[in-house]
Amino acid sequence: MARSLFALAAGALFGLGLLLSGMVNPAKVLAFLDVSGAWDPSLAFVMGGAIPVAALGFRLGARRAAPLCAPRFSPPTRTVIDAKLIGGAVLFGVGWGLAGFCPGPALASLCFGGWKVALFVAAMLMGMYAFHVTLARPGNAPPAASRG
Repeated sequence: MARSLFALAAGALFGLGLLLSGMVNPAKVLAFLDVSGAWDPSLAFVMGGAIPVAALGFRLGARRAAPLCAPRFSPPTRTVIDAKLIGGAVLFGVGWGLAGFCPGPALASLCFGGWKVALFVAAMLMGMYAFHVTLARPGNAPPAASRG
C-alpha cells in the first residue's frame, strides 16, 4: 500500500511539474526543438533545474541500503549500446519532434488535450504492444534481469 501511495505522489508531482513547465504544450516543445527558427530556450531551464535535483536524489539514494518501498535497488543490467537502443532512441526523437509529445507529457495531457492527444497515446500504446509482441518471439527475449 505504501508503495502505491509513493508512486501516486511521485506521479502527481511529476505531472504537476510537466504542467507548470509547459511541457504538455506541444507548441512549446516544438519551439524548443526548432533551433534554426523561432527557438524557445525556456525548456532548457526546466532541464537545467531538473538535473541537479535528480543528481541530489541519486546521491542520497546511493547512501541507502535499499529504497524506501522495495527490498533492494535494481539498477539496469545492460550497458551495451546496440541497434535496438539506437533504433528506439531515433524513433523516440522522431516522434517527439513530429508530435511535440513524449510519453509523460502525453499522459498528463490526456484529460484536456483533445482527440489529437488521445490519438497520440493510442498510437504510443499500439507501438508499445507491437514491441512487446516482437520481443516475445523466440530468440528475441531480453535477459531475465531486464524483464519487467
